[in-house]
Amino acid sequence: MKNSIESGTLYIVPTPIGNMEDITLRAKKVLEGVDFVAAEDTRVGGRLLELLGIRKTLLPYHEHNKNRSGAAIAERLAGGQSCALITDAGTPAVSDPGQELVRLCALEGINVVPLPGACAAVCALSASGLKSARFAFEGFLPAGGSERRKRLEAVSREERTLIFYIAPHDLRRDLADLYAALGERSAAVCRELTKLNEEIVRAPLSSLAECGIAERGEFVLVVEGAPDRSESWDGLDIVGHYEMYLDQGMPPMDAVKAVAADRKLPKSEVYKHVKKK
Repeated sequence: MKNSIESGTLYIVPTPIGNMEDITLRAKKVLEGVDFVAAEDTRVGGRLLELLGIRKTLLPYHEHNKNRSGAAIAERLAGGQSCALITDAGTPAVSDPGQELVRLCALEGINVVPLPGACAAVCALSASGLKSARFAFEGFLPAGGSERRKRLEAVSREERTLIFYIAPHDLRRDLADLYAALGERSAAVCRELTKLNEEIVRAPLSSLAECGIAERGEFVLVVEGAPDRSESWDGLDIVGHYEMYLDQGMPPMDAVKAVAADRKLPKSEVYKHVKKK
């Protein structure tokens, strides 16, 4: 792998999520060497560069200007300049509009080079104590409506360990809705990772909201995946299958949907059986 900065290249540069000492030597070298830096917030990016002793042109690239700014950045890259893409904290393009810039560069044949580094989701997973061989990153839950209901229903069947980002004002609501949809699961809330007030609480999903977690800062929630259904309901009839999900804390209608999905039956057929019991 070349260590020199290549022209016409977009570098994906992770930045610390709290502790400034987590910047990598390679990230610093790339930030020093590129022609310009695309930042989610130029004020935050400017403070980072100042701390690193780097003077560099900063261009804003965020959710509200991604189409216009992305096209301008791609044009400069196509002209032979090099750019480092940074977000306020963590890895760009992960639950972040940077994914659109990467897609644009890929479509236009512009070279994209990712750097390893800080990522809150992986950091939380490593400290959760839950299974980490297979996991699903869900980012933030939809704010509400049918989209939120559909997402909760989908994740209730996911067997991989689940990782969510949560805003502090949504913490209690998200915990309550996830418990209602998933039933009782082992979980871990990680708050302010790598920062002075870092806090990791491991508890059943039902009791996390009562663990005295301060509702401020940045949160990552890691939740145990659903049991392997291919084995758990083997040998059960429809009613027994339904009761298995009830015993796991799943609401009745969600249990009906889960049984129907497992057995590839219409929900009405499952409901007809369980209604008789």
